[in-house]
Amino acid sequence: MNFSGKTVVVTGAGAGIGRATALLLARLGASVVVNSREGSGRGGDTVDRIVADGGRAVLAAGDVEDSRACDAAVETALSHFGRLDVLVNNAGLAVPGTVETTPEDDVDRMLAVNVKGTVLMSRAAMPALREAGGVIVNVGSVAAIKGHKDRAVYAASKGAVVAMTKSMAVDHVAEGVRVNCVCPGTTLTPALESKIRDAQDPVAMEAQLIGRQPLGRLGTPEEIAHAIAYAASQEAAFMTGSVVVIDGGMTM
Repeated sequence: MNFSGKTVVVTGAGAGIGRATALLLARLGASVVVNSREGSGRGGDTVDRIVADGGRAVLAAGDVEDSRACDAAVETALSHFGRLDVLVNNAGLAVPGTVETTPEDDVDRMLAVNVKGTVLMSRAAMPALREAGGVIVNVGSVAAIKGHKDRAVYAASKGAVVAMTKSMAVDHVAEGVRVNCVCPGTTLTPALESKIRDAQDPVAMEAQLIGRQPLGRLGTPEEIAHAIAYAASQEAAFMTGSVVVIDGGMTM
């Protein structure tokens, strides 16, 4: 895969899958706009890593549920690199709970980041992507496809992302914009590492998570990043409206 001459925006690129995706696309030649709500902290570190590796990157801090931040991220891409070819809607929020136990504020936050953020970021990017014949890759979740205990609202929000991907692909296929979705399974991100570490029995928690993967291990952010890169690449030019599940066999 070769992204030379391409510009990408990766949301939620301060850690985990977003950071791995930004680093990979930069290594593949892309100029990267790193979006992170934490600004110069973790997002700035991602930029620094790309630049230290000889790549091109710039920070666009802000929350994706804020339309002004979404507009600013696209403007950053255009002002620094002159174009926008790929948008990776990776920013996401997961709070455990059932429909009874999830606090209303957490319902609102998950829907705002996972669903509204995908809408607003895609809306802001669409004119530039239309001009470039670009690609959107939405990051869903295996939770949108297979039931998970204590993830009701998160699953609903990612189910919306999967459904939205299909509709967006139909809406924009005639304009030359492809839209795909990658649904990761349980991936060893910093957030998951923290969850395991803070559990009452970290060893049992890790064993439980690994036990539901037929491949016998957790995924890595880098593995998910490669799936995202492929969905955005010229090698996948015949692919739109697709949902790519990379979950260690959890849904087979």
